[in-house]
Amino acid sequence: MTVEGLVDLLGARIVNLADGERVLTAGYCGDFLSFVMSKAPEGCAWFTVMSNVNVCAVATLADCAVVVLCEGVTPDAALAEKVKQQDVNLVTTGMTVYEAALATAGRL
Repeated sequence: MTVEGLVDLLGARIVNLADGERVLTAGYCGDFLSFVMSKAPEGCAWFTVMSNVNVCAVATLADCAVVVLCEGVTPDAALAEKVKQQDVNLVTTGMTVYEAALATAGRL
């Protein structure tokens, strides 16, 4: 599945779509940034409720294919600007982290 496919599947709103054709390798759920940096698989869809500028740095270091802000969370202004500068895919959904991850289970 591509990032664009995930957007469609989740009914997500795009904040930044730098590479919608990037293929997802896995999913990762987490809000503890040091865990995400050390455990998130390269190319994953990262499901989180964290919405500050540090999310962009972690997504870049972990080489996440897309960050999915769940539960209706919206990025703060600094994060919205930083993902555009760093070409990081960022979307939002009203689904819970569990619902979003479950919707993608077996599809990645």
